[in-house]
Amino acid sequence: MNLTELNRIATAMVASGKGILAADESSGTIKKRFDAIGVESTESNRRDYREMLFRSSEAMSQYISGVILYDETIWQDAADGTPLVKLIESSGAIPGIKVDEGTQALPMCPGELVTVGLDKLAERLKKYYERGARFAKWRAVIDIGSGIPSMTAISVNAHALARYAALCQAAQIVPIVEPEVLMDGDHDIDRCYDVTQRVLNKTFQELRIQRVALEGMVLKPNMAISGKKSPKQASVEEVAEKTIRLLKACVPAAVPGIAFLSGGQSDEEATAHLNAMHKLGPLPWGLTFSYGRALQAAPQKAWSGKAENVAAGQRAFSHRARMNSLASKGEWQSSLEKKAA
Repeated sequence: MNLTELNRIATAMVASGKGILAADESSGTIKKRFDAIGVESTESNRRDYREMLFRSSEAMSQYISGVILYDETIWQDAADGTPLVKLIESSGAIPGIKVDEGTQALPMCPGELVTVGLDKLAERLKKYYERGARFAKWRAVIDIGSGIPSMTAISVNAHALARYAALCQAAQIVPIVEPEVLMDGDHDIDRCYDVTQRVLNKTFQELRIQRVALEGMVLKPNMAISGKKSPKQASVEEVAEKTIRLLKACVPAAVPGIAFLSGGQSDEEATAHLNAMHKLGPLPWGLTFSYGRALQAAPQKAWSGKAENVAAGQRAFSHRARMNSLASKGEWQSSLEKKAA
């Protein structure tokens, strides 16, 4: 393992003013997104859509540090025969790959899930590296509800995350460690804070046990935030303050950076929260975004599967990427959204 190189890549992934595009939607997820805009989810349509994003020169070269790809996408070529990974590399961004294989029900733990995909992961990582991937992602899903999460679910998922991270570093690939506490419930922000604290503490304990070099990884956590169904929605300032307090308590300074997931927040909510956190600096690690839907909802709608809308889709993507770039430096203002509307 070349830790110097892993640290260089991890640091580049969270470079100031840049963030990570999560374009790793599973076939099922992207079908739902395409259904919403009236586009059939065929392999060629999925390829055309992602090619549109990766050819958005302004966004990719100025605001995007890396792209998380799905297994289908990393092997695809653009319409002109150029591998999509080469489009990403030529923009200056780093190609990455989602390597988990989804979730299964966790035995003896009703309503809880465990992420799978460790079998033969070492062999898959070698092939992904050869294709150009320099980082990977594994998502653990922790739900909040009556009597959950259990310590069993937290422990099993944290252990899997650490095993995955160790395998990545052995393959000279930077692991994005993503323990996501879902915001789907009716819990308030303090319940989210408490659960996320338990999850992060257990995750870092397992990372140390598996001898993962913290200097060669990126953390992708949820924010401390109210559940979507909660009658008590926390303000932007409260989300920022409690999230930063939580991360300072749990995340060692050796970690080069933290790239938040948007987790179901609206475009502007995710941007506003990130911006407010940067007002609370200085911070011991880089702090940026690794958004999927919060970067892509606008360009998907603008594109709507039509070749004549590619330029409009790219403009929408560049705008959202720029807004989040500004937020990752604490320079975003809501008035900038109104000007673009």
